Amino acid sequence: MPASPKSTDPADPARTPLSTLAGVGARTAEKLAARGLLTLQDLWLQLPRRYEDRTRLAPIRGLQPGMPVQVEGVVEAVERGFRYRPSLRVALGDDSRATLVLRFFHFRATQVAQFRVGARVRCYGTPRPGQHGLEMVHPTYRLLGDEEQPGLGERLDPVYPQIEGVGAATMRRLIRQALERLPDDDTLELLPKAVLRERHLPSLRAALLTAHHPPPDADVAALLAGTHPAQRRLVLEELLAHHLSLRRQRITLQRHAAPAFAKAGALADRLRAALPFALTGAQQRVFDQLVRDLRRPVPMLRLVQGDVGSGKTVVAALAALLAVESGAQVALMAPTELLAEQHLASFRAWLEPLGVRVGWLAGKVAGKARTQARAAIADGTLQVVVGTHALMQEGVAFRNLGLVIVDEQHRFGVHQRLALRDKGTEGGRVPHQLVMTATPIPRTLAMTAYADLDVSAIDELPPGRAPVRTVALSAQRRPELIERIRGACAEGRQAYWVCTLIEEDNDKPGEAGSAAGSGARSEMVAQAAQGTFEALCAALPELRVGLVHGRMKAADKQHAMRRFKNGEIDLLVATTVIEVGVDVPNASLMIVENAERLGLSQLHQLRGRVGRGSAESSCVLLYQPPLSQTARQRLATLRETNDGFVIAEKDLELRGPGELLGTRQTGLAAFRVADLARDADLLPVVHGIGDRLLHKAPAVADRLIERWIGGAARYAGA
Repeated sequence: MPASPKSTDPADPARTPLSTLAGVGARTAEKLAARGLLTLQDLWLQLPRRYEDRTRLAPIRGLQPGMPVQVEGVVEAVERGFRYRPSLRVALGDDSRATLVLRFFHFRATQVAQFRVGARVRCYGTPRPGQHGLEMVHPTYRLLGDEEQPGLGERLDPVYPQIEGVGAATMRRLIRQALERLPDDDTLELLPKAVLRERHLPSLRAALLTAHHPPPDADVAALLAGTHPAQRRLVLEELLAHHLSLRRQRITLQRHAAPAFAKAGALADRLRAALPFALTGAQQRVFDQLVRDLRRPVPMLRLVQGDVGSGKTVVAALAALLAVESGAQVALMAPTELLAEQHLASFRAWLEPLGVRVGWLAGKVAGKARTQARAAIADGTLQVVVGTHALMQEGVAFRNLGLVIVDEQHRFGVHQRLALRDKGTEGGRVPHQLVMTATPIPRTLAMTAYADLDVSAIDELPPGRAPVRTVALSAQRRPELIERIRGACAEGRQAYWVCTLIEEDNDKPGEAGSAAGSGARSEMVAQAAQGTFEALCAALPELRVGLVHGRMKAADKQHAMRRFKNGEIDLLVATTVIEVGVDVPNASLMIVENAERLGLSQLHQLRGRVGRGSAESSCVLLYQPPLSQTARQRLATLRETNDGFVIAEKDLELRGPGELLGTRQTGLAAFRVADLARDADLLPVVHGIGDRLLHKAPAVADRLIERWIGGAARYAGA
């Protein structure tokens, strides 16, 4: 059931329900409510996703592919075709002595009759290259009478996000009604006037009116790019609201007490002395930050990000020892059993020689073993517990949980992270939280999405790690690549061949074959991997070829991965289930099939599975030509750099924050107008205003959060 508006107070126009608008009956109100549109304020902030410029006519000769325009011309020829499917082609000419083709795939006989030779047509659409010059596919159009001279639009026409059951014309009419009830500047404005003057930005009322109905003299290019001062004004307030929401939640959480780990750190010193390597400068810097946090009696909330192989796990182990030495328990949660098992092996190798008892709890731990593990967690016998989602289940109780470590935290939902944290809330205290990711997060995204966390970066690889050589090859060169695998394996090295799902949309990165994948999509990836496995077995009969995909039983997956790690498999055919955490130092060749289908960060993660030993390593990105412009940019970026932070910035630019972080998983609400890649320069301003409001005008901060986020504010401390 949709939520109800918080207030129907006529003195508060912002909260006036939409049922007060003409034409909004019960059914329309229900459709709007399903999209979160409940009040007049919701419609004020339902901003156009783009604009159509019907204020001028463009000559056909000057049209540019991909640039939407309005043209007017005379029908020169009409042709119906049925070669592959029904189509209607209309040739339109104008005074510039050029021709544009209008193409329709869905049409009625009456439309064909309308487009008689000599008829005048005005249409709006996006020209694109066709077989015989430029064409518009399914433009909006109007047939004109012989003497008819319709005027041009006075303002840009807004195009709003589609809502099922509510037509575009109805949406425009309702928003126009809502805007007529906008209060005056003094009632509506929440930002300090000095800030607006400093940034040369309009009031909120003026910004909303301009954003919904730009005047004829508006900078069209700026509006289409999202950089018009009216849009920047709205972006500033929206970013500020999200920032305040996260800061407010952090403040709330830090009012709780947390255990202070004040011991000298003798166990951590013993582990460092036993390690066969010295910490890098970046590891030492981040560990020092953790020590400072963990010695304070307020909950640590820190995100540690670091590129593949930068050494986050050993830093987490050192932090765990600080908690253990102070008598607290530690829980380390990973999103997959593969990754959790690897952490378990590392922690046991490092901590058990120091007398620390390390336990294991995952879905496959069943029966008597599960009962015993739960009992040992509850009575404190197990000091460090490594596991998967099973750690959060009802019936798992810790005696004294003091530190929660979450790896690849973006793969867990908000509720899941809270559920584990709440295992340690006895006595009014909450555990410290350390979250880690091997997907470097762009600074702009971290400042916005993780304003409730302190962010640390391990931005230095251990010495001796050579960069992975990356090349992109057309799939037509597959036979020579098979020979390359034969040669590498003959020299005693190992290789991965990663299969991904082929989709129709060339510009949409896939998330194929994740460990948690299910349903038809995962089944298709598994079938593709099975087919590739059989083909490579036939082509390379002398090699030991293994197979891992998300549809296999967990035990079978683990067995195959263990054999590969032990050198009993030469070539592993896999889905992207091996994206995170698998460490096989002898593997020096990675082939990613249909690489153009994956996002930059995912490709970088896959590439990180090789180059972990002393041998020179390569990553081959196999693609199906022709490449789209976006895919070409992705592959070029990977060839040019091995720096995960540079790659993350480019990925943000190409894919947007929602896809990069996984919006539904992080709880990061979708922005209405802000674009983090475009609007990054406003973030320092947002932080400054946020500090002032939280200290001097907390009530204003609450109103900003309510205006832009409302009930979607994220859970405290998640």
